[in-house]
Amino acid sequence: MPTRDIIVIGASAGGVEALIKLAGDLPLDIPAAIFVVVHFPSYTKSVLPQILSRAGALKAEHAKDGQEIERGYIYVAPPDWHLIVKRKHLHLSGGPRENNHRPAIDTLFRSAAVAYGHRVIGVVLTGTLDDGTAGLLAVKQRGGVAVVQDPDDALFGEMPRSAIDNVQVDCILPLSEIAGVLVKLAHESVEEEADRPSNSMEIESALAQMDMDILQSDGRPGTPSAFACPECGGVLWELKDGKFVRFRCRTGHAFAPKSLLARQSEALEEALWSALRALEEKSALIRKMAERANGRGQKLSAQRFEAQAKEADQSIALIREALIRNNGDNDGNREIERSEIDRL
Repeated sequence: MPTRDIIVIGASAGGVEALIKLAGDLPLDIPAAIFVVVHFPSYTKSVLPQILSRAGALKAEHAKDGQEIERGYIYVAPPDWHLIVKRKHLHLSGGPRENNHRPAIDTLFRSAAVAYGHRVIGVVLTGTLDDGTAGLLAVKQRGGVAVVQDPDDALFGEMPRSAIDNVQVDCILPLSEIAGVLVKLAHESVEEEADRPSNSMEIESALAQMDMDILQSDGRPGTPSAFACPECGGVLWELKDGKFVRFRCRTGHAFAPKSLLARQSEALEEALWSALRALEEKSALIRKMAERANGRGQKLSAQRFEAQAKEADQSIALIREALIRNNGDNDGNREIERSEIDRL
């Protein structure tokens, strides 16, 4: 009879420290394979496997495409690659970002749920926003176990709190108690599931892998929403998992609500910078035209050009003010990202 031998772990801000502690607490003889996603920018070099290998008894390594799954190993998603768990082996995918991330926690959790059902234990650790919530829902829907770090114990509690608010979590624990519970759960026997994953879950998992049969079909989970995808501009489809609402576009980009709001804010800033550049170029061009008009003695034309330049300058001032406010709101999140990069 199978056991709960597939452990998937997701972390974001503060995740390196949490994983070091967790890896240090796990015994060498744990009868499970462990898969880890931590949010890092695509341009960073991750040495997380080396850090985790030094922290505890288990060997950690970056996952490789096609690699066979073995118990007693920690497989870490490499930067800019989704980690997909399949039956007996791993797959790395450069598919669409989910919750603004590749690798994404939801992608890992969902693939494990599709492949192994009851045998999966999903663990959400410290982090911001809401990646991991939809994936943990998929784990539960397939009969797996949901474990979440206590938000009050986490360095950043937003991601664990989102999971608790939207998923029927089995265990909410301080970090120091999670390893012991994972060992206990990994020894539990489970029945082989007779049911298949839902059609929408299989479609979403296939989209993350850039499955061309799915991409070329008309089948999409959910219903069209009023929102556009901030990544590609396509229509976002609204999906409901119980009370949790999220979005996915035709090409596969996916967003939980807070992650969508964050990406929309980024898109707005990009648009404001583009508008600022265009207005500054317009102002400079109009002033050159005013100078030429003055040089030719065309006073009325010069006055009209000067008035248009002043209007452009007023708009420039408003956009600069908006950008300053927006950058001030986001400084905290940027400091979190920089600190995580520096630790690796």
